[in-house]
Amino acid sequence: MKYAVVLTALSAIGMSACNDGNADEGNQQAIDTLIQKTKDALVRVEGGSFQMGDFGPIDPNLTGGNKGLPYSAEQDNKPLHKVTLDTFYMSSTKVTYADYDIYTQATDKDKINNTSEFEMQFRQDNVPAGVDWHQAKEYCSWLAEQTSLPFTLPTEAQWEYAARSGGDFIPYGTSTGTLEKGKSIPTNEEVRAATQAGDFSNLAPYPVDIYAPNSLGLYQMGDNGYEWVSDWYLHDYYKNSPQKNPRGPDEGKEKVVRGLPHGDGWGGSLTMERYHAPVKIADNSTPITYTFRCVSNTNSIKR
Repeated sequence: MKYAVVLTALSAIGMSACNDGNADEGNQQAIDTLIQKTKDALVRVEGGSFQMGDFGPIDPNLTGGNKGLPYSAEQDNKPLHKVTLDTFYMSSTKVTYADYDIYTQATDKDKINNTSEFEMQFRQDNVPAGVDWHQAKEYCSWLAEQTSLPFTLPTEAQWEYAARSGGDFIPYGTSTGTLEKGKSIPTNEEVRAATQAGDFSNLAPYPVDIYAPNSLGLYQMGDNGYEWVSDWYLHDYYKNSPQKNPRGPDEGKEKVVRGLPHGDGWGGSLTMERYHAPVKIADNSTPITYTFRCVSNTNSIKR
């Protein structure tokens, strides 16, 4: 009898070890797949110089009564100033919940935004993961550890340069450079059909690749969620910004975000518009409207 009990116990331990091994193996496969997918989706952004900020006064595409006028009434995107950037690689899409869930499982962190029925309405595999600044930075740092590549959040200058397809005079980071529902951004009906948020569809994220990318191959550079960048926010930073690879102030109270929240009716943000938010979202709030993508500051990547 004791022998049978021992055999049963050993068998149970063996099955448990086997199951743990299969789970570890499955998770590693998911990590490997994510890493390869991330590398494959990186867009090379050739370095160069551009005029950063509200380029309305020098935009050759403006004519008639609009010629020479600024695009924005805001003052923190002025003065227009020359910036020169090195070549970098940028993720073609925002990081999705499917991507982020692999990361949290790999690092033994809790899944994000799944503790209430309200949060779950906005949680689908192929929509942008809603995170605070620290969560976004830690994900990019984890990618760097996994790949030995210099992944991090983009600088504000990198984001704008990429949204403007290499610093061109492009007001919106869409496939057409304009906001056209049903052509460059989704219609209200398409947003509602793509989400499970019901009455809250006007707040809900939609798939990261629902419409064509800009000319560089980057999706949703200005819509479907604010995007975190690495820079601290300072309203008059442009007055003293260095020309070469600016990285923002050394310190601050809030981080810069670019783009606009998701949902229907919002459209998209001008490529030069600047917004800002606390690095940690309040405990009683869900950071569903704050999204991100990573960059790799290197000249070459082996796929």
